[in-house]
Amino acid sequence: QETLINQLSIIRDFRQPGKVQHELIDVLFLAITAVISGCEGWEEIEDFGHNKLDWLRQYLPFEQGIPSDDTISRIFQIIQPKEFQKSFAKWMQSCCEMTHGDIIAIDGKTLKGSFKKKNKTDSIHMVSAFASANSVVLGQVKTNEKSNEITAIPMLLDLLDIRGCLITIDAMGCQTKIAKKIVDKGGDYLLPVKGNQSRLQK
Repeated sequence: QETLINQLSIIRDFRQPGKVQHELIDVLFLAITAVISGCEGWEEIEDFGHNKLDWLRQYLPFEQGIPSDDTISRIFQIIQPKEFQKSFAKWMQSCCEMTHGDIIAIDGKTLKGSFKKKNKTDSIHMVSAFASANSVVLGQVKTNEKSNEITAIPMLLDLLDIRGCLITIDAMGCQTKIAKKIVDKGGDYLLPVKGNQSRLQK
């Protein structure tokens, strides 16, 4: 079984050598464990780190302590999203073995506190795959806004093993390409029909 740290170690660090204070693996591990614990936004992730530093050091050194919320945000802006998504999804699926007939719900959510402080713009919108039986997120893909979910959903499906599973998505996911992607990967789908597919709705 893959450990979270093993999977995160494959993510490349593009920061300039010699000017790095906090190890990339420390920041990634901090952020994921904080979000799993219910934190939302960079400031809450930093607070979690200070409160749980002794626990975090059971797994990684954190020699420079906990980075600031701004540092955490900057680091997540420079890593390759696809590398992060792939490593996280692979770890989650190693922890959560899906069985035939399991339901995977795909949905989008704008992260609280992820906007830029000066003008409160550019919030992070995530499309997530949620395993209903195990109550865990199997994978996520970042989009610029909700309207981009249509292109993000196929990217998320590419990260997952959905053979024998039932995929549910809201009406925005009722698209021919998305349905075909699910079937091609061995899954089934349940998609509501609304006004965005007027001919099909009739």
